[in-house]
Amino acid sequence: EVQLVESGGGLVQAGGSLRLSCAASGFTFDAYAIGWFRQVPGKEREGISCISNRDGSTYYADSVKGRFTISSDSAKNTVYLQMNSLTPEDTAVYYCDARHSLIGRSEYWGKGTLVTVSS
Repeated sequence: EVQLVESGGGLVQAGGSLRLSCAASGFTFDAYAIGWFRQVPGKEREGISCISNRDGSTYYADSVKGRFTISSDSAKNTVYLQMNSLTPEDTAVYYCDARHSLIGRSEYWGKGTLVTVSS
């Protein structure tokens, strides 16, 4: 059974940090890219970062570049998203997904973890 399980969300003050984890199972982790996207109710989903487990290449949206860092641990089948200098605009449900390339279509995705940044 394919599973992507996000964790690490919570409530943090503006300027603070959180590290999200995406634990994957049920598919060949090293053959996929793992991405993070976020969604606020009533707004479009925003793809914010992605990492290819094939070659380590990464992508960051302009909105998070310089503040967020994505990394992958193939021994644990887990991708992390280190989020620093958080602002209230980062408040959203954060989801991870698995896709065949950095710009590919999501093939699997998790149920999300809520990040709330207070001002």
